Amino acid sequence: MSVPSRSVGQRVQIAPIGGFAPDLLGAVADMVARIFGLDVRTAPLIDEIGFAYDTERKQYHSTAILDHLSAAAPADCFKVLAVTREDLFIPILTHVYGEAQLGGSCCVVSTQRLGEGLSKVTDRSAYLERVAKEAAHELGHTFDLRHCRDASCLMHYCRNVSDVDRKRADLCRYCQVMMGDHLTKAAKQRTGRPLEPQLDRIQCR
Repeated sequence: MSVPSRSVGQRVQIAPIGGFAPDLLGAVADMVARIFGLDVRTAPLIDEIGFAYDTERKQYHSTAILDHLSAAAPADCFKVLAVTREDLFIPILTHVYGEAQLGGSCCVVSTQRLGEGLSKVTDRSAYLERVAKEAAHELGHTFDLRHCRDASCLMHYCRNVSDVDRKRADLCRYCQVMMGDHLTKAAKQRTGRPLEPQLDRIQCR
């Protein structure tokens, strides 16, 4: 599948929450640049997410993290993709791999459950691919992409890590067209009025 042309002035900030190995952040950055055709920079925005911790569930509420990311997002960034190792949840689900503002500017992905069934030593590349896929999936929602019925598409809803492994690290043709339309609309609105994000959320188990 062809790589989108580079969009001038449209930058994604990958915002690690806590320390991560360079190869993990590099894998995420490479996939974002390849799939979305955007400039990428990696720099933290928030230092910790204790404000989102639920003492009963012993997990972190992902929607609260999105709210803080939105408040901290720099003006020169088109999208913000946060990466955390903490376990995320929303009230109606036992856990989520991530959450995003649908058609908005911010998303977050957790690495906590993506190592399931893998050896940290011998399966490093498979683990990095899972993280990069789910990070790009969450970012896709900020481009107004919904869950795709195509089980091989990056935007397919994954109920477990086996689903993550089965899908390709690419958008299907339909989702690629939809993503391109969003970029075009955003570019046009930047020349006039700012793009107003839709604050619906999409959560991904």
